[in-house]
Amino acid sequence: MYIGSRSILRMKNSFTRRDFVCSGAMLGAAASMPVVGFAASIAEPGPVAPAPFKLGLASYTFRNFTRDKVIENIKTLKLTTVNCKDVKDHLPFTEGPESEAVAAYKAAGIAITGAGTVTFDKDDDGDIRAKFEYLKRAGAPMVVAGGGTPAILQRIEKFVKEYDIKFALHNHGPEDKMWHSPLDVLKVVKNMDIRMGCCIDIGHCARAGVSPVDAIKAVGPRLHGMHAKDLGNYQSRDSQVDVGDGILPFKQIFEALLAVKYKGYVDLEYEINGENPMPGVIKSYAYMRGVIAGLGYKA
Repeated sequence: MYIGSRSILRMKNSFTRRDFVCSGAMLGAAASMPVVGFAASIAEPGPVAPAPFKLGLASYTFRNFTRDKVIENIKTLKLTTVNCKDVKDHLPFTEGPESEAVAAYKAAGIAITGAGTVTFDKDDDGDIRAKFEYLKRAGAPMVVAGGGTPAILQRIEKFVKEYDIKFALHNHGPEDKMWHSPLDVLKVVKNMDIRMGCCIDIGHCARAGVSPVDAIKAVGPRLHGMHAKDLGNYQSRDSQVDVGDGILPFKQIFEALLAVKYKGYVDLEYEINGENPMPGVIKSYAYMRGVIAGLGYKA
């Protein structure tokens, strides 16, 4: 579904920052009450189930830092997964250094859930196979892909079947020559192997004039990955802000993920404050975890 800039500006996140702050204040007040009084004031809570989808990290968030710092930050954030990009020494394309990276993540108890963005810009079996071998060595079950044409995607499909690796084409907004939104990807892959699908970047999707909520529902079982960010407005890619400070409707986005039974990762791709990203990254995860909790799940 395409919606114009005026319409998309009306999308609201009903789980507001005020709600988030108020809920924290209520918890603080409850902590100061006598146990008997607090127990009498609320019903006994039931067990909280983990959310079907999980929060993860796109290593590009820490593009200015080496792998050791990425691992340290992942532990600080209480995460156990990473979607790696060939930047710095995060997941080098060269076989030897790549093996060292894979071993370092494994030793730290961190699973590689995907690799990319990997650009597929050559309609050539040798080039495509080299990239799938890179993914295989990393043990990556999914590739976040960039570039490509409908003809190249037809060629890639046979490698997806051979290697059993999901292909998640990343939309890059109105600047992208071909893949403005996930709906453009869907038009090409809809009759292909189910492993041919999308990594929805919700920020770029919204800037292309397409509601991320509608895109999630349209893509459905072909949603293999998601990059999360927030925006101050839908006209500028440079308007990115900490998640929760912008206008993307995270509550509705997460509800849509639940509706399509998405069981993959929502990877924060934080592209601002490159030299000191952690304060904003920590705040962004706190907000997303709060939204998930508000939906009745544990992040």
